[in-house]
Amino acid sequence: MAKQIVPFTVTGSGTGVAQSLTVAGDHAHTFESDTYPAFGGADAAPSPLAYTLGALTSCNQISAQLVAKDLGVTLGEFTFSATGDFDPSVFVGGADGNANFDAVRVEASVQTDADDATFAKLVSELERRCPVTQLFQRSGLDYTSTWSALPLEASA
Repeated sequence: MAKQIVPFTVTGSGTGVAQSLTVAGDHAHTFESDTYPAFGGADAAPSPLAYTLGALTSCNQISAQLVAKDLGVTLGEFTFSATGDFDPSVFVGGADGNANFDAVRVEASVQTDADDATFAKLVSELERRCPVTQLFQRSGLDYTSTWSALPLEASA
């Protein structure tokens, strides 16, 4: 099978540390970024680091849906918490070292009808296939995730 490439393009413009961004595509989406006052911003919009953690949780959810379809299981509501430990000494102060998060922890739960073995396969496979999880894992930071399966509630 020939390799397919799907381009993702984001353009941005701004002044200071605030930026307006547009995601190219059939339905252009716009969003804003800023940062905390300690980093020179007005905290008027999420920071790029917050967006990366949001991208991680939402990409996990998308990946889980794709894997669940392959495994023939049903998924319901998800909940996520993603925490990144960030030392700003390189970013703000120019110290030697790595400007990345030191560690990222994801806690996730999802309603599902999967048995324990299938759920373990679902989590393993979604993390292998999730592009954003792979960015974090391959960056060398301390990445951990904890997934919990909850009973699938019947739809009303």
